[in-house]
Amino acid sequence: MAAEKELPACPVETTLTLISDKWKVLILRDLMPGTKRFGELRRSIGSVSQKVLTAQLREMEQSGLLRRTVYAEVPPRVEYTLTDLGRSLKPILDAMQHWGETYQANNRTL
Repeated sequence: MAAEKELPACPVETTLTLISDKWKVLILRDLMPGTKRFGELRRSIGSVSQKVLTAQLREMEQSGLLRRTVYAEVPPRVEYTLTDLGRSLKPILDAMQHWGETYQANNRTL
């Protein structure tokens, strides 16, 4: 994890600092089953721009949540995989999914 930034005193705020962006949570969701290439992530996430996805992936790599592997091929192949730290967020994502399903079942319209 990047040591340059001082983390907040509150553990909840620390977690939010690392995954609070909508795209980061969706990236985590899509990498939980396993490794994906950039194009696969972009398609599975949907409306995110290439620039934003690249920035989010770099931030997540810096914070130690995922690993980026570049293969020396033409064209270059880049794959993203969650680290053990990234996979440790699974219970949080599972809880968010459960809460969202319950909310959707009880509130069909926003």
